[in-house]
Amino acid sequence: MTSSKQHGFSLLELMIVLALMLTVAAISFISLQPILQQSHVTSAYDLTLMAFRNYHDLAITQRKRYIVTMTAPGTITVSRWDFALPASPPPVVVNTITLPQDVTFSTQAGYPATPATVPDGFGAGVVALDFDQGMGLGSQNYVMFMPDGSSQDNLGNLNSGVLYMGRPNDLYSSRSVSVFGATGRIRGWRLNRVAGVNTWVQQ
Repeated sequence: MTSSKQHGFSLLELMIVLALMLTVAAISFISLQPILQQSHVTSAYDLTLMAFRNYHDLAITQRKRYIVTMTAPGTITVSRWDFALPASPPPVVVNTITLPQDVTFSTQAGYPATPATVPDGFGAGVVALDFDQGMGLGSQNYVMFMPDGSSQDNLGNLNSGVLYMGRPNDLYSSRSVSVFGATGRIRGWRLNRVAGVNTWVQQ
Protein backbone atom coordinates (compact mmCIF):
# COMPACT_ATOMS: atom_id res chain seq x y z
CA MET A 1 0.00 0.00 0.00
CA THR A 2 1.30 3.45 -0.88
CA SER A 3 0.06 6.73 0.53
CA SER A 4 -0.63 9.76 -1.58
CA LYS A 5 -0.55 13.42 -0.55
CA GLN A 6 -2.62 16.30 -1.88
CA HIS A 7 -0.23 18.92 -3.27
CA GLY A 8 -1.21 22.61 -3.55
CA PHE A 9 -0.36 26.16 -2.53
CA SER A 10 -0.12 27.12 1.09
CA LEU A 11 -1.86 30.23 2.38
CA LEU A 12 1.50 31.97 2.69
CA GLU A 13 2.37 31.25 -0.94
CA LEU A 14 -1.00 32.56 -2.12
CA MET A 15 -0.52 35.75 -0.11
CA ILE A 16 2.94 36.30 -1.60
CA VAL A 17 1.64 35.84 -5.14
CA LEU A 18 -1.28 38.17 -4.47
CA ALA A 19 1.06 40.83 -3.03
CA LEU A 20 3.29 40.60 -6.11
CA MET A 21 0.31 40.95 -8.45
CA LEU A 22 -0.96 44.02 -6.58
CA THR A 23 2.51 45.59 -6.67
CA VAL A 24 2.81 45.06 -10.43
CA ALA A 25 -0.71 46.46 -10.96
CA ALA A 26 0.08 49.55 -8.87
CA ILE A 27 3.32 50.21 -10.75
CA SER A 28 1.54 49.81 -14.09
CA PHE A 29 -1.25 52.18 -13.03
CA ILE A 30 1.22 54.84 -11.88
CA SER A 31 3.29 54.57 -15.04
CA LEU A 32 0.18 54.87 -17.22
CA GLN A 33 -1.08 58.06 -15.53
CA PRO A 34 0.83 60.50 -17.78
CA ILE A 35 -0.46 58.69 -20.86
CA LEU A 36 -4.05 58.78 -19.59
CA GLN A 37 -3.77 62.45 -18.67
CA GLN A 38 -2.36 63.28 -22.09
CA SER A 39 -5.20 61.38 -23.76
CA HIS A 40 -7.73 63.49 -21.81
CA VAL A 41 -6.14 66.71 -23.07
CA THR A 42 -6.02 65.42 -26.64
CA SER A 43 -9.66 64.33 -26.43
CA ALA A 44 -10.77 67.73 -25.08
CA TYR A 45 -8.83 69.59 -27.76
CA ASP A 46 -10.17 67.37 -30.55
CA LEU A 47 -13.77 67.75 -29.33
CA THR A 48 -13.44 71.53 -29.21
CA LEU A 49 -11.76 71.86 -32.59
CA MET A 50 -14.28 69.47 -34.16
CA ALA A 51 -17.23 71.43 -32.73
CA PHE A 52 -15.92 74.69 -34.20
CA ARG A 53 -15.22 73.23 -37.62
CA ASN A 54 -18.40 71.15 -37.79
CA TYR A 55 -20.77 74.00 -36.97
CA HIS A 56 -18.88 76.45 -39.14
CA ASP A 57 -19.45 74.09 -42.08
CA LEU A 58 -23.10 73.46 -41.13
CA ALA A 59 -23.77 77.21 -41.00
CA ILE A 60 -22.64 77.44 -44.62
CA THR A 61 -24.32 74.31 -46.00
CA GLN A 62 -27.62 74.74 -44.12
CA ARG A 63 -27.75 78.54 -44.40
CA LYS A 64 -28.26 78.78 -40.64
CA ARG A 65 -26.59 80.58 -37.75
CA TYR A 66 -24.81 78.37 -35.22
CA ILE A 67 -23.69 79.78 -31.87
CA VAL A 68 -20.85 77.93 -30.13
CA THR A 69 -20.63 78.97 -26.46
CA MET A 70 -17.86 77.90 -24.07
CA THR A 71 -18.58 77.86 -20.34
CA ALA A 72 -15.87 77.26 -17.75
CA PRO A 73 -14.71 74.90 -16.51
CA GLY A 74 -15.34 72.69 -19.55
CA THR A 75 -18.72 72.83 -21.32
CA ILE A 76 -19.48 73.67 -24.95
CA THR A 77 -23.09 74.46 -25.88
CA VAL A 78 -24.16 74.74 -29.52
CA SER A 79 -27.37 76.54 -30.51
CA ARG A 80 -29.00 76.95 -33.92
CA TRP A 81 -30.59 80.32 -34.62
CA ASP A 82 -32.97 80.16 -37.57
CA PHE A 83 -33.85 83.11 -39.78
CA ALA A 84 -37.52 84.13 -39.96
CA LEU A 85 -39.64 87.21 -40.69
CA PRO A 86 -40.69 89.47 -39.13
CA ALA A 87 -38.53 88.21 -36.24
CA SER A 88 -36.26 85.21 -35.78
CA PRO A 89 -37.28 82.68 -33.11
CA PRO A 90 -35.03 82.20 -30.07
CA PRO A 91 -31.93 80.02 -30.56
CA VAL A 92 -32.43 76.29 -29.97
CA VAL A 93 -29.76 74.19 -28.23
CA VAL A 94 -28.72 71.36 -30.54
CA ASN A 95 -25.67 69.94 -28.77
CA THR A 96 -23.88 70.04 -25.43
CA ILE A 97 -20.30 68.79 -25.12
CA THR A 98 -18.59 68.16 -21.80
CA LEU A 99 -14.81 67.98 -21.69
CA PRO A 100 -12.93 65.50 -19.45
CA GLN A 101 -13.08 66.70 -15.84
CA ASP A 102 -9.34 67.28 -15.50
CA VAL A 103 -9.22 69.62 -18.53
CA THR A 104 -10.54 73.18 -18.24
CA PHE A 105 -10.80 76.39 -20.21
CA SER A 106 -8.05 78.31 -18.45
CA THR A 107 -4.74 80.14 -18.80
CA GLN A 108 -1.51 79.48 -16.91
CA ALA A 109 1.59 81.38 -15.92
CA GLY A 110 4.19 80.99 -18.63
CA TYR A 111 1.97 81.67 -21.66
CA PRO A 112 3.46 83.95 -24.32
CA ALA A 113 1.85 87.37 -23.86
CA THR A 114 2.82 89.67 -26.74
CA PRO A 115 0.87 90.26 -29.98
CA ALA A 116 3.61 88.52 -31.94
CA THR A 117 3.58 85.40 -29.78
CA VAL A 118 -0.09 84.68 -28.95
CA PRO A 119 -2.17 82.53 -31.36
CA ASP A 120 -2.99 84.61 -34.45
CA GLY A 121 -2.11 87.75 -32.46
CA PHE A 122 -5.38 87.69 -30.47
CA GLY A 123 -5.36 88.97 -26.88
CA ALA A 124 -2.52 88.82 -24.40
CA GLY A 125 -2.63 85.21 -23.23
CA VAL A 126 -4.31 85.99 -19.91
CA VAL A 127 -8.04 85.40 -20.59
CA ALA A 128 -9.19 81.82 -21.21
CA LEU A 129 -12.19 82.71 -23.41
CA ASP A 130 -11.24 85.86 -25.31
CA PHE A 131 -13.47 86.45 -28.34
CA ASP A 132 -14.76 89.71 -29.90
CA GLN A 133 -11.22 91.01 -30.30
CA GLY A 134 -10.95 94.58 -31.56
CA MET A 135 -14.57 95.44 -30.76
CA GLY A 136 -13.90 97.11 -27.44
CA LEU A 137 -15.72 94.24 -25.77
CA GLY A 138 -13.27 91.36 -25.62
CA SER A 139 -13.46 88.37 -23.34
CA GLN A 140 -16.67 87.10 -24.96
CA ASN A 141 -17.21 83.35 -24.57
CA TYR A 142 -18.96 82.59 -27.84
CA VAL A 143 -18.78 82.78 -31.62
CA MET A 144 -21.69 82.77 -34.06
CA PHE A 145 -20.98 81.19 -37.42
CA MET A 146 -22.93 82.75 -40.27
CA PRO A 147 -24.11 81.35 -43.63
CA ASP A 148 -21.36 83.33 -45.39
CA GLY A 149 -18.75 81.50 -43.29
CA SER A 150 -17.85 84.47 -41.10
CA SER A 151 -17.83 84.53 -37.31
CA GLN A 152 -19.88 87.30 -35.71
CA ASP A 153 -21.17 88.42 -32.34
CA ASN A 154 -24.87 89.01 -31.64
CA LEU A 155 -24.50 92.68 -32.62
CA GLY A 156 -23.30 91.82 -36.12
CA ASN A 157 -19.61 92.60 -35.51
CA LEU A 158 -16.96 90.30 -36.91
CA ASN A 159 -15.92 88.10 -34.00
CA SER A 160 -12.27 87.06 -33.86
CA GLY A 161 -10.63 85.55 -30.83
CA VAL A 162 -9.00 82.68 -29.02
CA LEU A 163 -9.63 80.14 -26.28
CA TYR A 164 -7.14 78.29 -24.09
CA MET A 165 -7.46 74.92 -22.39
CA GLY A 166 -5.31 72.46 -20.50
CA ARG A 167 -4.78 70.58 -17.26
CA PRO A 168 -4.29 72.91 -14.25
CA ASN A 169 -0.64 73.19 -13.19
CA ASP A 170 0.51 71.31 -16.31
CA LEU A 171 1.79 74.07 -18.59
CA TYR A 172 2.75 71.92 -21.55
CA SER A 173 -0.64 70.24 -21.69
CA SER A 174 -1.99 73.58 -22.97
CA ARG A 175 -3.89 73.83 -26.25
CA SER A 176 -5.55 76.74 -27.99
CA VAL A 177 -8.11 77.37 -30.73
CA SER A 178 -8.33 80.65 -32.65
CA VAL A 179 -11.08 81.94 -34.94
CA PHE A 180 -10.68 84.70 -37.53
CA GLY A 181 -13.95 86.63 -37.81
CA ALA A 182 -13.95 87.70 -41.47
CA THR A 183 -13.64 84.18 -42.88
CA GLY A 184 -14.39 81.93 -39.89
CA ARG A 185 -10.96 80.37 -40.28
CA ILE A 186 -10.23 78.04 -37.36
CA ARG A 187 -6.76 77.07 -36.19
CA GLY A 188 -5.55 74.73 -33.47
CA TRP A 189 -2.38 75.34 -31.45
CA ARG A 190 -0.19 73.55 -28.91
CA LEU A 191 2.23 75.10 -26.43
CA ASN A 192 5.77 73.75 -26.87
CA ARG A 193 9.19 74.80 -25.68
CA VAL A 194 11.17 75.79 -28.77
CA ALA A 195 14.83 76.78 -28.37
CA GLY A 196 14.18 77.41 -24.67
CA VAL A 197 11.15 79.66 -25.30
CA ASN A 198 7.47 78.81 -24.70
CA THR A 199 5.92 78.97 -28.18
CA TRP A 200 2.46 78.33 -29.61
CA VAL A 201 2.87 75.95 -32.53
CA GLN A 202 0.06 75.48 -35.04
CA GLN A 203 -1.24 71.91 -35.18
